[in-house]
Amino acid sequence: MHTHRRRSGSRLAAVALMGLTACAPLFGPGEGESTRFDRPGAPPEFDVLVGQDLELQGRVDEAFGAYLRAHEKDPDSAYLLRKLAEMSARRGRLEAAVEYAQQALALDPHATELRLFVGTLHRFRRDPAAADVVLRGPAGDPLSEDAALLLYNIHLESGHLVEARSVAEWLVDDQPDSLGAVFALAQVHQRSGDAVAAEAVLREALERDVDELAVYHQIAALHRDQQDRVAEIEIYRELLARYPDHRQTLSRLAEALDEQGETDEAVLILERLEREHGDRMASMRLGYYDLRDSRYDSAAERFQRVLEGDPRQHEITYLLGVVHRRQGRNEEAIAVLERIPPGHNRFVDARTQIAGILERSGRYQEALAQVLEAREHQSARPLDLYLASLQAKAGDFDGALAFLQALLGESPDDPEVLYNLGVLYGEAGQPEQALVYMQQVLEHNPDHAGALNYIGYTWAEQGERLDEAERLVERALEVRPDDGFITDSLGWIYYMRARPLIEGGDLSAGRAFLERSIRELQRAAELTGGDPVISEHLGDAYLLMEDKRRALESYEAALELQPRETEQPELRGKTESLRRELEAE
Repeated sequence: MHTHRRRSGSRLAAVALMGLTACAPLFGPGEGESTRFDRPGAPPEFDVLVGQDLELQGRVDEAFGAYLRAHEKDPDSAYLLRKLAEMSARRGRLEAAVEYAQQALALDPHATELRLFVGTLHRFRRDPAAADVVLRGPAGDPLSEDAALLLYNIHLESGHLVEARSVAEWLVDDQPDSLGAVFALAQVHQRSGDAVAAEAVLREALERDVDELAVYHQIAALHRDQQDRVAEIEIYRELLARYPDHRQTLSRLAEALDEQGETDEAVLILERLEREHGDRMASMRLGYYDLRDSRYDSAAERFQRVLEGDPRQHEITYLLGVVHRRQGRNEEAIAVLERIPPGHNRFVDARTQIAGILERSGRYQEALAQVLEAREHQSARPLDLYLASLQAKAGDFDGALAFLQALLGESPDDPEVLYNLGVLYGEAGQPEQALVYMQQVLEHNPDHAGALNYIGYTWAEQGERLDEAERLVERALEVRPDDGFITDSLGWIYYMRARPLIEGGDLSAGRAFLERSIRELQRAAELTGGDPVISEHLGDAYLLMEDKRRALESYEAALELQPRETEQPELRGKTESLRRELEAE
């Protein structure tokens, strides 16, 4: 066979094609002994068929052995050397792959596909100089458009921007109508820091074909990479002037407008995409806006629509569960959140949300089980701290205390462990010990918003040191200005300052504090999306203001939000008493 090199190569190639069309493997997966395949007297075509069959089965090492036997019988076959190079690369033996490929190229130096293969091997080896040798012709130009694109990427990846630009310019000259060539040249200009030149290349392409959508989007992407959202938006508007209904452009314009803070126009575009195109991505983004702005019914409707189209959108599943929770539809929230599988990155968040729902319902053991399941998938300090809190609420105060003390032993200055120890003692009815730990937190972190708020609120509840309490809570709000619960603390401090003034007859000063109290408590309710304690505080403030009907509305709202009986033991009694009083009037 080897006396006629060209005929040998073509004959083996024909055998290769025959092997690829085989209907069933020659050898079953159990027949792995190389001796079953090794037939010294058989022609090389037999070994090629064996190699192909094994290759199709994924048995790369054995396939390599078969091709090697064929090569030993026909050492002058470029095809067999190419197969040995391929198998070597697949086995992770890159240097051997290059050696076999170079031998194949020596036998068939004009095979362009083979040169591309060798160039690709050099790309993996990060050897642009060697790639240049095989991918360029005698005059130094790339062998073909494919060779040029490969060379371009090799030099770009290696940071050789001058060489990459030279190849890209050759591509544009050789293939002036090729968008790939245009984009390559624009990219290398951009990578060189010359965005103006990059846009000029793209604009020149538009002059040849003003309707080329991809070029517009490439120019927009160029401005986006330069953090020039205004220019990006103008490109989309320019394109939409020609194609007013182009869906992708409308979607990208909405995204750019949103990032520029032009949310109202972004929403109008998304609503149009949703209405005219049934665009689920638009529905998803509108759902985010609805959730952010507490339009829970609309958010739920949109998220459900997205999930009907693709139930595997587990991020949306999670958000739908959050919406249901904020709507007070707790059992629906739990059912939705339970659909998130363990492998998803929202699994732990979902289990924590479920635990929060169960905790607020007093189902502490069930909540504890959810946190334990979450901890099996992710070990994190917040989960440890939440676990201790639930442990105590489930009746195991000593176990929770021991758990936190062990954490403190590992990190004696950890403010979060100290803070949670304080909360633990507070919930156990030991406020003085709780305050000791909170003061320790502030020693390590004077700006710890949680500890500042805890101390301030505790003093307000006790009616003590109200000036200091107000200063502490205001400091906490400087750290977390949009925290609804800290805002509630400030409103409650104003209430506690108003009450003795009004009861003492200083109505003007008392009402001034009371008005500030109501403003802060209303804002707290908005920030939290509704909380039973905040609603009760608001009811108390309205009652002190002698606005009984609003007070009753707030108390009833608190009852609808599943009040925490340990924190709100008087709520039901106050509500019934005020209701009877109003009915009697």
